[in-house]
Amino acid sequence: MDITTRFAPSPTGFLHIGGARTALFNFLFAQRFGGKYLLRIEDTDRERSTEAATEAILSGLKWLGLSGQGETVFQHKNIKRHQDIVQILLDNGSAYHCYCTPEELHKMRSKALKEGRKNLYDGSWRDRSPSDAPSDISPVVRLKTELTGKTSINDLVQGLVTVDNEVIDDFILLRADGSPTYMHSVVVDDHDMQVSHVIRGDDHLNNAFRQIQLYKAMDWEIPVFAHIPLIHGHDGTKLSKRHGALGVESYRDLGYLPDALCNYLLRLGWSHGDDEIISREDALKWFDFDKVGQSASRFDITKLDNINSIYIKNLDDEYLIKLLIKELEKHPNLIINTTTIHRIKAGINGLKTRVKTIKELAEISTFYMAKTPLQLDKKARDILNEDAIKIINGLREPLKNIENWSELAIETAIKFYAEKYNLKLANVALPLRVALTGTTSSPSIFEVASVLGWDEVDLRIESVCRK
Repeated sequence: MDITTRFAPSPTGFLHIGGARTALFNFLFAQRFGGKYLLRIEDTDRERSTEAATEAILSGLKWLGLSGQGETVFQHKNIKRHQDIVQILLDNGSAYHCYCTPEELHKMRSKALKEGRKNLYDGSWRDRSPSDAPSDISPVVRLKTELTGKTSINDLVQGLVTVDNEVIDDFILLRADGSPTYMHSVVVDDHDMQVSHVIRGDDHLNNAFRQIQLYKAMDWEIPVFAHIPLIHGHDGTKLSKRHGALGVESYRDLGYLPDALCNYLLRLGWSHGDDEIISREDALKWFDFDKVGQSASRFDITKLDNINSIYIKNLDDEYLIKLLIKELEKHPNLIINTTTIHRIKAGINGLKTRVKTIKELAEISTFYMAKTPLQLDKKARDILNEDAIKIINGLREPLKNIENWSELAIETAIKFYAEKYNLKLANVALPLRVALTGTTSSPSIFEVASVLGWDEVDLRIESVCRK
């Protein structure tokens, strides 16, 4: 079988992480088996679909490396095709016009609910003569679904699932204004795009039974289905912003790496033994649906942070520095020039092991590019009492006399100074850290001093001592 998958988001909002995971699973499955992975924007709801949402989806997928192969299909451009298929169904007796009023439909649904029936439409226009049609009502078009028997799906995730056809109502294909419904257009587009495997969230499982009725009515080949359990919050409830679930573009802006986010999403519902860090290359070798669980996954921002921190540590330094500089350019009042960029390059190893995101990395890197005098936070100001200032002012002479400025030489000089004056090393290192970084937390102060160079170290010590 030639494999073709598709990701088909609706541009009525941002690309959420559940959608991103669905795109990832479609991409991996198609790529692993030499197939095609396509993208379709389901924008037939013109009132709710927005250009901004479309751009956010396309941009988010591109960032994740999940853009579709070939041209993106925009569903609203296929409306004529959707309408033509409905006409075929009307002509062969597989569909019919329904003239029910909203009031009549409300009564039907109320009665069905009272009687405990899942089929909310009673098929009142299914076999009526067109001559009965009222002239003042624009009809919808409904599919004639099978009234007896069963419909089964051998789902790649859910297994064999069967429903009685009597609970599948004659669903609407075309609305009264001639626009196609989702239930109709998705089947037509999947057929026309030769989609072999429909991979989506399990909230669409019930839709699949209805859509199969349409495939049968058109005598089209039914695709293989794989319905993936949804992602829940850490407390087991529906995922929302309060759980930390944001649009993909927000994770990008917060400083998460695309490969780290994909790694995390891959492990939400899929496993490969005890492996936690899984490269894109390995995922393409290993992914299949036999390792996708049937239970909902739980979103854990702490775990995402941990995975992202590992990816940052292992990222190529040259590329990491490019990302970091781009983020630092957003910070006001920083000096970004050849000298300060060289400091970032020299200090990157001490910085990248301390953070979870690129945004955090930028925040703790600003002291390398800061103007003198530094802006000290409250905790740092409290450290610089009279005794602390006296200590670091006295440190200037031994640091100045270092012949070969290096991390080891700086450490040796500071330790000798502390021993000479019977001081604890912390009582020297902490105020020096404050003077050089403006904070009480940083990479090794010996490393920081080495990166800054003697002239900048002296300037920063002098600037806090003269206050």
